Amino acid sequence: MTTRVRLLPARLSDLPEWLQDVLVVVISLAIGLTLYLTDFSPLHTEADWAPDWLRPVLFAAICLAELFRRRAPAFAVTAGLVLVVVDGLLGVTMPMWIVYADLLYAATLYGSRRLGRVTIPAAAVGMEGAVLASVILVHDWRATIVSSVTALPFIVIPVWWAANIRQHQELAATERANAAQLVRIAELDRRAAVAAERARMSRELHDAIAGYVSAIAIQADAALSMNQAQSKTMRTVLDSIRENSVRALEEMQAMIGLLSANGAGADDEASPPAKLSDLPRLVESARASGLAIDVRSELGETASIPGTVGLTAYRITQEALTNAVKHAPNSKANLDIRRTHGSLVVEVTNELTAASSAEAGCGAGLLNMRNRATAVGGSFDAGPDEPGWSVRAVLPIEEGQY
Repeated sequence: MTTRVRLLPARLSDLPEWLQDVLVVVISLAIGLTLYLTDFSPLHTEADWAPDWLRPVLFAAICLAELFRRRAPAFAVTAGLVLVVVDGLLGVTMPMWIVYADLLYAATLYGSRRLGRVTIPAAAVGMEGAVLASVILVHDWRATIVSSVTALPFIVIPVWWAANIRQHQELAATERANAAQLVRIAELDRRAAVAAERARMSRELHDAIAGYVSAIAIQADAALSMNQAQSKTMRTVLDSIRENSVRALEEMQAMIGLLSANGAGADDEASPPAKLSDLPRLVESARASGLAIDVRSELGETASIPGTVGLTAYRITQEALTNAVKHAPNSKANLDIRRTHGSLVVEVTNELTAASSAEAGCGAGLLNMRNRATAVGGSFDAGPDEPGWSVRAVLPIEEGQY
């Protein structure tokens, strides 16, 4: 099956602009010559003193000006106005007004806004000048009035038509610009959402997995340093290593499930299996790593804590105890959890040796804890506090506070 090659564009608007202007001039010449040859060109009695060659010259000149209808509309419409006034002195002819109507159309559509505002008054003044000249030279006022009424649509209709087209083009351009702006905004929002989700995933992985893995490493190192006489203690450490491994695996599986849910529940931070009721296991893991922890909790077993706040408190406590185990091994720590004035207060303090104090405030852990606290509308403070290091978070739990 053969395919025909399209040699011509589907629409005239697909042609180059200069070629469109040439076609307009060719059509104008064809219409004008037809009217001149059939003697339908005069709108009233012509001046007897005008030479025969002057009409074709004027028409050729205005067609030549029409070639610049798009590239230089101000020049084209001005030159056309002069030629139409001269034509009016000789007796108004229809081919001149047809071409001049196209020049008015082009000046309104392609010219500047200022030129568009000037086009109608200038055309009206030119027409009135041509009419007065005809009255003076022809001395036929009836024919002059008829010619004036006949020429009026040649001014009003093309200007009105071009003004409407230009207005629609400007509205379309504005809509396209707005659509492009919305696309850019949507892309920026998408990138911001992706960046925020990546930051949340990084924070979640750091808080959920890094704590357990750090505890496993510390406890394994402690187990390797024990002798056979400490078999009971070694058993406890190995049990804690197994517990931390299982918890790390559970956290990782929960995170994988969250990421594979195609966005469903992506903003639900309570999805990972961690809450305040899991703190005893966290404390036992830290104790197995050699940290002596004194826990004081004023929360009862039936205390109602919002899921997001409970998860935040758990993660902050986990990170604080992990830092204490890493930076101050075999030291003492205090964990204080209480509810006061509509807020949940979590405070972890631990001893800090001189060797570890220089790096205690480094890393992403403190930033993650601060971000978690501020995400639920709370506050976070961490820093040296005699005789060691203190981490304190205040998390609102009453409705309307976060």
